[in-house]
Amino acid sequence: MKNKKWQVVGFIAALLAASAAVGQSNQGGTITDIPFAFTVANLTLPPGRYTVTQSSQHALKIVNPQNQGAFALDDKVLEGRALKDSKMVFHRYGNAYFLAEIWVAGSGTGVRVVPSRSEKEFARKRTEMEIAELRIVR
Repeated sequence: MKNKKWQVVGFIAALLAASAAVGQSNQGGTITDIPFAFTVANLTLPPGRYTVTQSSQHALKIVNPQNQGAFALDDKVLEGRALKDSKMVFHRYGNAYFLAEIWVAGSGTGVRVVPSRSEKEFARKRTEMEIAELRIVR
């Protein structure tokens, strides 16, 4: 009976340690320097350093050190070849940039961000779009 209690205590301790480790490793998110203003979730954010974290199963939180940021819904998991570096993909229409995708190094998966109303308007007008990619620092 004593042996069984110690097994349960050991299991709970291991579970708590593992959950604390996962929380700490995901705490910082990924960081990237974005050299241009960009739009995400109908909010235009200034150039700067941003931290991107998974807020929920289908939402990303993008925030800078001044606490400017947005929550962006992701609508699709993308699959491709495993990348050496993580990256953010933007759609560019003239001087307007829109966050479109985020890819994670080594996993071969990414997420597509739900397009904002203003990006949909550019697309509806058939404005020429270019792709801009930024490597994620950490």
